[in-house]
Amino acid sequence: MRNVTIKLLAQELGLSTATISKALCDSHEISEPTKRKVLELAHELNYVPNAYASSLRGQKSKTIAVLIPEVADSFFSLALNGIEEVAMEKGYHTLIYMTHEKLEREQAILKALSGGRVDGAIMSVTIETNNFQHICDFNRQRPVVFFDRVCNEIDTAKITTNDFECGYLATQHLIEAGCRKIALLAVSNSLSIISERSLGFEKAVADFNLNEDDCPIVYCNDDSIHNYEVIRQLMDQDDRPDGIVATVEKLTLDIYLVCKQLNINIPQNLKVICFSNQASAIILNPSLTTITQPAFEMGKAAAKSLLRALKNNELKLADESAVIPSTLTVRDSTLVF
Repeated sequence: MRNVTIKLLAQELGLSTATISKALCDSHEISEPTKRKVLELAHELNYVPNAYASSLRGQKSKTIAVLIPEVADSFFSLALNGIEEVAMEKGYHTLIYMTHEKLEREQAILKALSGGRVDGAIMSVTIETNNFQHICDFNRQRPVVFFDRVCNEIDTAKITTNDFECGYLATQHLIEAGCRKIALLAVSNSLSIISERSLGFEKAVADFNLNEDDCPIVYCNDDSIHNYEVIRQLMDQDDRPDGIVATVEKLTLDIYLVCKQLNINIPQNLKVICFSNQASAIILNPSLTTITQPAFEMGKAAAKSLLRALKNNELKLADESAVIPSTLTVRDSTLVF
C-alpha cells in the first residue's frame, strides 16, 4: 500500500507541494476549483494528513482554547458541541476551561495560555468580568473570538443573538398574556447580554404603558441559595408580580421551587418565561415557555471565525461578527385562561 503524501498528490496533479498544502488547509490563496481537485484526489487515495509534522512546520499547536463559565447550563453545552464539530473537521483540538464565573480564574487561564499552548481562544466572559486588560494582553499574541457574553471594548469577532429584541419579545408576550406586574430577574449589571435583555424589557414596559414601579429588575447572582431567597422574598408579598422574565436558565428551578412552596400556581397566578435551552423545559410542570437561543449555531460560527483568522493573518476579525436570532417557544407556563 502506497504512503500517500503531499508530495505524491503534487506529482499526480502537476502542482507544487505548497499549493497542495494550502488547498488542504482551505487557504484563501487557492481557487475553489483547485481546492476541489486536490480534495477529490486526496479522498480517492485515502490521504491522511500528518498533523504533528504540519504543526511543527507551521509552528502551530493546532489547538484552540474555549473558556466558558460552566457546562451545567445547556446553552454552553450546546455551544461546545458546535465549536468541537468545526474544530475536529479542520483538524484542531480543543482545550475546554471553566471559569466558574470567577474573574481571577479567567485571568489566570489566559495568562497561562499566553505562552503558546494554543493558537487562539473562543470565550464567553464571567459575570465578574468588569475589566479587560487580561484579554487585551492575550489578544496581542493570539486571536480571541467572543460568543454570547462579549467585551465590546475589544475589536474582534463577536457572535451574539438578538438579546434586546428578545428581552422586548419576552416582556410583550407576558403583557399580551394579561400580566401587568412583571419582574425581570438578572444575574449581573455588567454582562452585555443582561444589559441588552434588560433594555428590551424596559422598552416593552414603556411601550405598553405599564407602571415602571410595578416592573422591577431584580438582581440575583451565581449562588442558587441566594437566588432562592431573593425570589422567595419577591413572591412572598401581597403586591407580588404576576409575570417573571428570567434572563438565565439557572433561575428556572428556583422559581418553580418557590412557587411550589408558596402555593403559587403557574400559570394561573404567575406566568413565567425564561431564556433557556434546557431539554427538560417541555417536561416541567407546567412546561416552560422559553426564549431559545441558537447555541449550537453560535458555537459553530465562533469556531469558523477563529479558524479563518488562524489561516489568514490579514483577516479583520471584527468583520466576522454575527447576530444569530433566537426564537420564542410558547408552552404552558404562560398559558392564558
